[in-house]
Amino acid sequence: MSKAFSNLLKHIDNLSHTEKEQVFQWVKRYVESSSSVGGRLINEMRETRFKEGFECPHCASEHVVRFGKHNNRQRYRCKCCSKTFTDTTNTVLYRTRKGNEWITFVDCMFKGYSLRKSAEIVGVTWVTLFYWRHKLLSALKQLDFEKFEGIVEVDETYFLYSQKGQRGISERKPRRRGGKSKHRGISHEQVCVLVARDRTKATVSKIACMGRVVKTKVDSMIGSK
Repeated sequence: MSKAFSNLLKHIDNLSHTEKEQVFQWVKRYVESSSSVGGRLINEMRETRFKEGFECPHCASEHVVRFGKHNNRQRYRCKCCSKTFTDTTNTVLYRTRKGNEWITFVDCMFKGYSLRKSAEIVGVTWVTLFYWRHKLLSALKQLDFEKFEGIVEVDETYFLYSQKGQRGISERKPRRRGGKSKHRGISHEQVCVLVARDRTKATVSKIACMGRVVKTKVDSMIGSK
């Protein structure tokens, strides 16, 4: 136990019951906002978006000041255009009240769960998740940056190719929900999704090809980064 922490405990012991309750509520709010899944997401988003300094998402001005809090979330105000914004403005989490549910849903997507199964896990309707999925995929398509920095890690994952909703499939028989590939291991019935990320958390996630990915494909997708 550090000396500073010991002194803090002594000061707390000397407080009245009402003052101790106020300290408890403050610590509770601080811990919950920083340790929850949603809180960690907001902190990571802030570090990534504003790593080179705060910038107004409305006019791109760097003259930004803190402007109090709303629902325990930090707000900012641009001194140029006078508009306010938060860490999630212009992101898929903007104005959502289900930050933690979003993270759970993304995890379900990576695990390949159906919308109905994901809805049971997340605790919302599958219709809601349908719109969430389109909102998320639309945001991912708009992500871009100039270059990776430092060490870059690359990995690939494979999903069974789905032609759900298409008619006149001639190259194979239609599969039922939860179907499997005819071939063992990686085959041309699977879609390869390539993910690359550097230590600054700049990320590229793209469909690479059908079947096993080759080095030339990796170079063509992220070599220029």
